[in-house]
Amino acid sequence: MTPLNSLTRRGRLDHGPRTSTLGTLRRGLVGVVVALCLAEAVARWGVDSSALPPVSVVLANTGRLLVDPAFLTEVAATLTAAVTGLAIAAVAGVGLGLLLGSLRWVERASSVVVEFLRPIPSVALIPVAILVFGQGSEMKVALVTYAALWPILFNTLYGVRAVEPLARESARVFGVPRLAVLARVVLPSTAPFVAAGVRISAAIALIVTVSAELLAGAAEGLGSWILRMSSGGANTDMVYAGTIVAGLLGLVVNGLLRAGEQRLFRWKRLMEEQT
Repeated sequence: MTPLNSLTRRGRLDHGPRTSTLGTLRRGLVGVVVALCLAEAVARWGVDSSALPPVSVVLANTGRLLVDPAFLTEVAATLTAAVTGLAIAAVAGVGLGLLLGSLRWVERASSVVVEFLRPIPSVALIPVAILVFGQGSEMKVALVTYAALWPILFNTLYGVRAVEPLARESARVFGVPRLAVLARVVLPSTAPFVAAGVRISAAIALIVTVSAELLAGAAEGLGSWILRMSSGGANTDMVYAGTIVAGLLGLVVNGLLRAGEQRLFRWKRLMEEQT
């Protein structure tokens, strides 16, 4: 490789991803602005403002909600339930994924149970969760744990299967115990898959938490706040404002997890770009 090509390749590795991210961000902002302008025009001249309030009014209410301590307490209740359920799902999903991926007989024995439980939507379990846990935070955490478990479990399982057999055999040749191989070889190689599963499950955790608060009539949380605002149909603008906050939460959580994933596994991205 010539020095010029080497410099060009190094420059692409150092500046290409950042440039691509900034370009994507600009295009996304343009799309958001255009969509907001169209929604404002439709609300002003197209439909009844009681059903679709102007975007300017909704955004103003959103700004007021973001500095309202009572509303932020509701948001904190939603985030607490979502994060708690996600953490439990991450521990359980990684542990089960490592077990099923390492012991094929365990995977075969549990495959029927896994394939039976996986398609059941968490929303369908709300009546059961209310009977078992009541309408408090325990109910939301249980539903989030169930829903967020599957992406982490299967991503971990795929990661274990993707580990190079030569790496395992080399560790065993040098007398490394089985558990040590799992901790030193399998788990580090599986970590990027686990991180991707956690990022997917984080969005699911927020969706399930808000849905449970809306459908189960939880005592606190963003979903229950939206439900209270929607009763009577007089606060449509506040309902939309709360919905925007829910979307912003999803964006922030996904952005934080994506940034952490890129920082922790930068070596993986560099290897992919070099191949």
